[in-house]
Amino acid sequence: MFEKVLIANRGEIALRIHRACQEMGIKTVAVHSTVDANAMHVKLADEAVCIGPAPAKDSYLNKAAIISAALITGADAIHPGYGFLSENADFAEMVAAHGMTFIGPTPEMIRKMGDKVTAKKTAIESGLPVVPGSDGDVKTIEEALAWGDKIGYPVIVKAAAGGGGKGMKVAHSKEELADAFTLAKREAKSSFANDTVYIEKYLQTPRHIEVQILADNHGNVVHLGERDCSLQRRHQKVLEESPSPALNDEQRQKIGEIATSAMKKMGYSNVGTIEFLYENGQFYFLEMNTRLQVEHPVTEMVTGIDLVREQIRVASGAVLGYTQKDVHFSGYAIECRINAEDPETFIPSPGKIGSWHAPGGLSVRVDSGMYAGYTVPSCYDSMVAKLIVHGRSRNGALMRLKRALEEFVIEGISTTIPLHQKIITHPDFIDGQYNIHWLEKFLENNKKD
Repeated sequence: MFEKVLIANRGEIALRIHRACQEMGIKTVAVHSTVDANAMHVKLADEAVCIGPAPAKDSYLNKAAIISAALITGADAIHPGYGFLSENADFAEMVAAHGMTFIGPTPEMIRKMGDKVTAKKTAIESGLPVVPGSDGDVKTIEEALAWGDKIGYPVIVKAAAGGGGKGMKVAHSKEELADAFTLAKREAKSSFANDTVYIEKYLQTPRHIEVQILADNHGNVVHLGERDCSLQRRHQKVLEESPSPALNDEQRQKIGEIATSAMKKMGYSNVGTIEFLYENGQFYFLEMNTRLQVEHPVTEMVTGIDLVREQIRVASGAVLGYTQKDVHFSGYAIECRINAEDPETFIPSPGKIGSWHAPGGLSVRVDSGMYAGYTVPSCYDSMVAKLIVHGRSRNGALMRLKRALEEFVIEGISTTIPLHQKIITHPDFIDGQYNIHWLEKFLENNKKD
């Protein structure tokens, strides 16, 4: 087992990793930018190293600075968390080249699944169902139009190196496709320095269902159920729950077995999430995230399995120690992402937190690095907390979530707590009747009101 782990991240996920390490008897090293000197994970870690100024490109994305911090402090492994360098194959290779362990999948697997075109080809080879679309990248408008005629409209143009909804444009006709193709390539080039795009059939009312995978380096793979992440704004997840209210037990078992089988064929190791679009009883592979997900706590709540602990264990060479039959699911869990944003305009609201009171009680969990007096910086992601609740039934979880949101106090900045309060009391959400377009329509209707 590792003796010291450097956490190459910030905020709640850095604190989450620190806590898992502490419970395993592993010392931690926090890295931070100048603006994060007073962050909670920095205060609690055994050691801390400043790696640069506030801009992420000069600190949390500075590979050389992070590697240097790990070498100076004698860390024998690096945990990347999510975001930043978590899916950067070059960084994973650098970590290994300097005699340390990257807590995640192999660089080869990160590279293969990071390119959406390659990932789709790999998915097909591994037996995963995919959305009808181009069999590779699309280079010209003429080629795009040909694919539009072949698979039928509407279609969506996607950046091969994309993420976070960038480089994605929908076209409902030939006339729209030409502009969508040009805009998607331009945005992909600007956001990812890679203008490669591909085309898929655009599903009208799908749900976003993802399956959590856990695998060791000895060929053992299990799935930890699914999460429903359909409540999204501009392709960004807002609320997640497990299990999905859209699936029955037979469908749940089917997609879990398909995902597990595919990961075995790929030879995948560590944690990973296979994302699907689900419509009319059919699953379609969307992408794979070769890292820990923001919404991993809902899976932990329904399985009782500490995903970060398991990441560290399997990265150290340990065997999983259990099979699929040993994974038991209990109750329902829901997570709300609380952002420092105006709940109606979504304008970021950085600033100093006045009062801070996190809700508590049975089966209520808050993952956050915030505290009274802390100043939320303007240069990073706006999420300040994740509120997760668990209940024996979905209705029980909803009632607990309603109470917890009412109890949550964050003063000094605006947050999206009021938005979550509206969402979870809407009849559609209570009945589990929503898809990936529901939230944006809900927000549009609220504007009109």
